[in-house]
Amino acid sequence: MTIVFKISDNIKPSLIKYYKDYCLEKTPPYAVFQAKYQDVTITLYESGKVMFQGLSADIEASIWKELEKKHNNQKIDEKKEKKPVKKNYDDYNVIGSDECGTGDYFGPIVVTSCYVTKNDVEFLHDLKVTDSKKLTDSKIKEITPLLIKKIPYTSYILSPLEYNHNYNENINMNKIKALLHNKVLLSMVNKVDNYDYIVVDQFTPPKNYYNYLKDNKQIVKNITFMPRAEVAVLAVACASIISRYIFLMEMAKLSTELGANVPKGAGRDVDTFAKEIYQKYGQDKLQELVKLNFKNTLKIKD
Repeated sequence: MTIVFKISDNIKPSLIKYYKDYCLEKTPPYAVFQAKYQDVTITLYESGKVMFQGLSADIEASIWKELEKKHNNQKIDEKKEKKPVKKNYDDYNVIGSDECGTGDYFGPIVVTSCYVTKNDVEFLHDLKVTDSKKLTDSKIKEITPLLIKKIPYTSYILSPLEYNHNYNENINMNKIKALLHNKVLLSMVNKVDNYDYIVVDQFTPPKNYYNYLKDNKQIVKNITFMPRAEVAVLAVACASIISRYIFLMEMAKLSTELGANVPKGAGRDVDTFAKEIYQKYGQDKLQELVKLNFKNTLKIKD
């Protein structure tokens, strides 16, 4: 059961305080607060709407409806929300984009856009194309050469040195990602014209995304922003896989150059390896290899 209604500003603090011990770390887009109490999930949105989902949603919602009536003399006209019908993107021609390397201290950021038509779906399902995070690196290396022979794509590799030169208080990671997504999408839109949708794996609210691009002369619009889009949209899954493949190739080159296997991610093993590189080659070399704004840099220098 799902119950949604707008909650008054003077009731919101009480709701948040009431469920604070059951608060969830991650919240969905545009949500201010989310908690799981017994069998009910409670979500408070920026719009002021509160949603109760679960077997006892009606019981839990009744508490707050009574408070609205008592303190605001409002009778809540609740809405039992219908679940939206999910679009099957396999039935459309889609341009999708995704990135890799944004959580890795070493190596570049790779952003890719792909164009997948309805006729490509069977081939991609046979190839077991899915979210790159669900595939091993060896599997990605196996299927990507087959993938790029059939699926049109555009990739951009932002080296750590370029990243470090561009990153500042006015240009953060999300702005860099927005600029790169727009770059590869512009390239793909100019290559093909028979597409139905453009889907981007959402990393920031649409308003912020377009605000990051406000100084660009050319901006791709009419984008569908979707959290975990690589799971639902094959074009984004392809972009995810190709980005990961290119990232792995770049990391392999880096390992050859340094004569050691460069660790991925940003954990303790990365700190240990980076410290060795810093001690051996110094700051100038380090900025060619890593993203200096990561907290790892402070740990290494300390």
